Amino acid sequence: MELAEVYVALGEERTVRLARAISIGALKTYGVYEGIKIRSRLHKFNRQKLRAAAPNLWKRIATGDGGLAREFSQAVLVSNIPLIVDVLDTLQIEHDENGFFAKDSDYSEQLSSDWPKTVADEFAGRYAEELVLLYINHLGWETGTLDEPFLGSIAETPATQAE
Repeated sequence: MELAEVYVALGEERTVRLARAISIGALKTYGVYEGIKIRSRLHKFNRQKLRAAAPNLWKRIATGDGGLAREFSQAVLVSNIPLIVDVLDTLQIEHDENGFFAKDSDYSEQLSSDWPKTVADEFAGRYAEELVLLYINHLGWETGTLDEPFLGSIAETPATQAE
């Protein structure tokens, strides 16, 4: 599974909402500001410009821009560290206080076949649906435990499907 596939599955509307969850301060703190600025091709990069550009960024990602998909994911996730920490704690995956964990470790015990549903059910209503789904899919991508995007019981509406 590629991250671009996740955004296609999430749809444009959810991806645009994810752009609203990005904190410029967090991007600078975690050193991902320049990466997303360059990949987004925005000369002036701030919240307002990012939100306005979000539909076009989704279109680029949906047509296979994997680099932008990775940078966008990092931007969203470093802006939402509490979610990551809560999910990793729930899954009992050791990490530092910012949700970073050893990517080369074996997590097969913690990431059993039903872990995406467990996380989706646990965090429904606690965090925005699109944030939870993005992190489930990102974690599955990082650990190689998901072969296709996970959307749980969330149905795709025609207005958010890729054209």
